[in-house]
Formats: sequence, structure tokens, C-alpha cells
Amino acid sequence: MVLIVCLDEKHGMLFNRRRQSQDVVVREDILALSAGKTLWMNEYSAKQFPTDALVTVAEDCLAQAGAGEFCFIENLDALPYAEQVEQVIVYQWNRRYPADFYFTLPLDAPEWVLQQTFEFPGKSHEKITKEVYHHERTQ
Repeated sequence: MVLIVCLDEKHGMLFNRRRQSQDVVVREDILALSAGKTLWMNEYSAKQFPTDALVTVAEDCLAQAGAGEFCFIENLDALPYAEQVEQVIVYQWNRRYPADFYFTLPLDAPEWVLQQTFEFPGKSHEKITKEVYHHERTQ
């Protein structure tokens, strides 16, 4: 699966069970990136997308997403599904927000290779960094 996450500079995802931030430009990029492929997410994440967006909603989206399929998570721990993750796309807010739920997949481990980095302006953030990591077993 291709995992998609939004993180702050310390890999924070949530604070008090709420997403730290959201950005319409990031949502548009996620939909464009996954166009023509399955994009999984749970109900919590689906609420921020247009009702006509082509997404597949399942509370066990990490378990359901197959090879080459996209899975956007905000409030789920990906670590138990690490063996299924081929690629990780990180949208980083370039800020430090209060957080109490963190992304735990160790992207600084040697098996993860940073392939691409892009910076772009968002609607709610002056600068968003998009990083694309590939797992060495899938290269």
C-alpha cells in the first residue's frame, strides 16, 4: 500500500483526538495523486473530503488496502501494517503543533529511502513539504 499522512515537524498527527491541521491544497493533491486507483480512509478522514470524492471508506482501511492502493490516515497507527507499506507520502506542515498521537513508522530507518521532496504553498500554510519515501524491498 501507499500510505499518505500529514505530520508536523515532530511527526505529530493528532491532539486531543483532533487533527492538528488540514489544507484544501493537500486534499486536492491527494485526490489527484490517487486518481484512477483506490483511495482508502476511515470515516474520520473522509469527513474532510467532498462527498463526491472517489474514496473507499472503511474503519479497517489499513488492513483492507492492497498493493499499489492508497491509504490516507490521520488517527491510526500504521506500525502494525509496516510489512504491507511500499511507499509513504508525507505532507509536512513545517510547524510544531501540540500533539498526543504520533506517526510511528520509522522513516529514518535504513530500509526507507527518501525519493522526492517538493515544497508548495498551501491554503492554510505558507509552505508544505511533500516527501515521498520508498521501502527498499519495493525498489
